[in-house]
Amino acid sequence: MNIAGRFNPDLARALDPEAPHAVVIGAGVGGLSSAALLAARGYRVTVFDPLNAPGGRAYAHRQDGFIFDAGPTIITAPWLFEDLWRDCGGRMQEDVALRACTPFYRIRFNDGSWFDYSGDKAAMEAEVARFEPADVAGYRGFMDESRRIYEVAFEQLADQPFHSLAFTLKTLAGMVRLGGYRSVYSVVARHFRNEKLRTIFSFHPLLIGGNPFSATSFYCLIAHLESRYGVHYAMGGTNALVEGIAKLVRRNGGVIRLGETVDTVIAEERRATGVRLASGETIPADIVVSNADPATLYGKLLKHHPRRRWTDAKIARGDYSMGLFVWYFGANRRYDDVYHHTMLFGPRYRGLLTEIFHRRRLAEDFSLYLHRPSAVDPSVAPEGCDAFYVLSPVPNLAGSTDWEAMTETYRRRIEKRLEETLLPGLGAHIVTSKVATPIDFRDRLQSWQGAAFALEPKLLQSAWFRPHNKSEELDNLYLCGAGTHPGAGLPGVLSSARIVSELAPDPLSLRAGKVTEVRP
Repeated sequence: MNIAGRFNPDLARALDPEAPHAVVIGAGVGGLSSAALLAARGYRVTVFDPLNAPGGRAYAHRQDGFIFDAGPTIITAPWLFEDLWRDCGGRMQEDVALRACTPFYRIRFNDGSWFDYSGDKAAMEAEVARFEPADVAGYRGFMDESRRIYEVAFEQLADQPFHSLAFTLKTLAGMVRLGGYRSVYSVVARHFRNEKLRTIFSFHPLLIGGNPFSATSFYCLIAHLESRYGVHYAMGGTNALVEGIAKLVRRNGGVIRLGETVDTVIAEERRATGVRLASGETIPADIVVSNADPATLYGKLLKHHPRRRWTDAKIARGDYSMGLFVWYFGANRRYDDVYHHTMLFGPRYRGLLTEIFHRRRLAEDFSLYLHRPSAVDPSVAPEGCDAFYVLSPVPNLAGSTDWEAMTETYRRRIEKRLEETLLPGLGAHIVTSKVATPIDFRDRLQSWQGAAFALEPKLLQSAWFRPHNKSEELDNLYLCGAGTHPGAGLPGVLSSARIVSELAPDPLSLRAGKVTEVRP
């Protein structure tokens, strides 16, 4: 979508106090990107966030000379960020440096076997052949199917709002032809015979909160997206990208108020008119944009407002993504044979995911993602040291795990596994440590049930079935972020901000007293 002509950075920078006011709830990537685009269109923008720095899930922990990205570490679809900078009057390269990762990931299985996952077709076919020569043809077929899904689900639909049932019905036939009713794993299994290869080519939904055995096959598009555009890392960490977007907001006249929590969305006659902060301060607004978890928005910030669709009962019936256990740690030595991004699969795949998503029980075994940014970025650790985070998918708080009692026990189990596989002698070299559990996601990030990625990305919780970018409950209320369309992951979150900026009324019409909403 080429919409650069709708943006006017010169107008945005010259805003006066009478310009229409957009209040944005949350300074995550979605909220900041929405704020930057709206400011560039001519809105007077104020962003509120309870944390002491922007980022939300992409916050940065700074501790003992180390910098740890709190959440996302993998950047795909870099042109989406380049377009954001362009439409806000800047150049991304002047604020953020991206570095390509080659290979994308190194994958280790429980038996010690390895697979280097990259965008190089010849190298990938050679890796597949090492596991199962007969599956090379299956790899080619899978990548072709991934491309076909990408061309529709991403190129045509990711930046289109699904609040119109007519639009949804119009696109339904194409979605059925793509096989969206199938799971990612079922599509992968049609192409590969080898179980390890089935794991390698189906795990991607876990990066956005989905169970490969139930996530809609639309997410098979990730394989083509990565292959075509690569996997990147922002030097300084993903939060450096966040800081760059925050600069776009401020350059275009926006204000970011940190350490301030929105308690209520104020409504008059089914129209959002502002927000009330936890301090009691009331902030009037012409439009309100929520980067909060939609269940939190409707279940807490609008808890006293009559709701037609997103009632308490519907929120309770939703299937939410898994939780995450994240251990951030620094070592006073380097492990230079450990790659930047490493996946460590445990002894079980389907069985472990059943425990996490369906039984909601903390299993004895686990699979891990180990991030070592100091492999390529000396700024994130003191000289001679290594910065890590290790992430383990776990049940969300709908399960019965007592994290107050289990946190240190679980961390020690992970430490032991890392010592046995990748980081010998780790315990003797740890100089700083911090842990996040689903309780932190619930209390610090206001995530419903402590789920790390809002609603689970299943077919009947996607597109029209997901909370809409244009609220079904109130006029002048818009949603961005992982919980709305198109979903979690940096490309999805950025696309949601693009949708919001397109749906929001023309600020000049608002100023003239004539509200003109943009329809798909």
